[in-house]
Amino acid sequence: MGRDLLPGGLLPPDRQPVIIAALRTPVCPVNGALRTLRAHELLAPVLRGLVTQLALEPAAIEDVVIGNAVGGGGNVARLALLEAGLPVTVPGITVDRQCGSGLDAIVLAARFVAAGGDPLYLAGGVESTSTAPLRAHRRDDGGPEFYSRAQFAPASFGDPDMGVAAETVAAEYGVGRDRQDAFALASHRKALEAIREGRFAAELVPLGTASGTVSSDGGPRAGLTPAVIARFPAAFVPGGTVTAGNSCFDADAASAVVITSLERARQLGARDGLLVRGTGTAGVAPEVLGIGAARAARDVLAGAGVSADELDLVEFNEAFASQTLACLDQLGIESDRANLDGGALALGHAYGASGAVLVTRLLAQARRGRNPGALALAMISMAGGMGTAALLEYRLLGAR
Repeated sequence: MGRDLLPGGLLPPDRQPVIIAALRTPVCPVNGALRTLRAHELLAPVLRGLVTQLALEPAAIEDVVIGNAVGGGGNVARLALLEAGLPVTVPGITVDRQCGSGLDAIVLAARFVAAGGDPLYLAGGVESTSTAPLRAHRRDDGGPEFYSRAQFAPASFGDPDMGVAAETVAAEYGVGRDRQDAFALASHRKALEAIREGRFAAELVPLGTASGTVSSDGGPRAGLTPAVIARFPAAFVPGGTVTAGNSCFDADAASAVVITSLERARQLGARDGLLVRGTGTAGVAPEVLGIGAARAARDVLAGAGVSADELDLVEFNEAFASQTLACLDQLGIESDRANLDGGALALGHAYGASGAVLVTRLLAQARRGRNPGALALAMISMAGGMGTAALLEYRLLGAR
């Protein structure tokens, strides 16, 4: 278990990480409205938006830390920041922890801040699943042998596909089909309500494409009913409970935050933000990879002396209803307390961006609630059998 920051307390103001702004693009299904935009073209407008929103001096940005899972390599963080018009003096680093990449990029930036120096970072994640490169191993004869995904665990572990692992979690943790379907349906309904009420508006950066401007999420389905979702067949294991209806869909998106020290945030005139109280990553058996977030969250909460009952806000990436419910059960969190505006089952899962989307949602929800001291938890499970969690606290920054 990797864990950092001061358990149960805060760091000095010049080393205490705080997130003071967060933006995201719309999340759209793969080969949908954002299909023509490559990863750096998704991310650059978000970075520009953050700089503009806080009137940051671009040259003062210490680094840009970005998660990406299935891109073409080449350090998309650096490419995107240059595309955004940031000075050539600003470096960038790209992080790959698969589905956790966006959250882990923010965690890494928090650790940089905790090291001292009052630095200023942009951190988050991006995924253009639609334009991800084809992948191939080189055969002995030099020709390509194409494959659909990377290897996440040695063959001795079985290296299960995500859907198969979701079925294993459903069976081992007793999460039945009816419960999975009900949770997925609720995710769509919550997301649709959030869209109707404009809850996403302040965090969204519209994107221009050849077909026009994309300014809203493309995934939530108004026509999904209990009868419709019940008709979906098992998608991964014959006779199983995991279906296309209670699983996420692949998506394109980018999301990023501004993270700095509490002292620097006050100097910048930030009125509020999310203090990073604790972070951690845990490993679990690859066969039950979806449960990794619960292990990480349990350890982070214990280290901070916080119980699950004390959490005001919870955002968990809904890769599959089965593993989401299993993790929430393990933590003792009622399912209706998580993902108040819907999750990836409705919005979609843009791998490298999804963890950063969780933090963006939490900052928006905390500001809506305007409850200083509110505790928020972001968590995500990932391929290979891991999970990352971050405990955050909403604060008005003028009061010391």
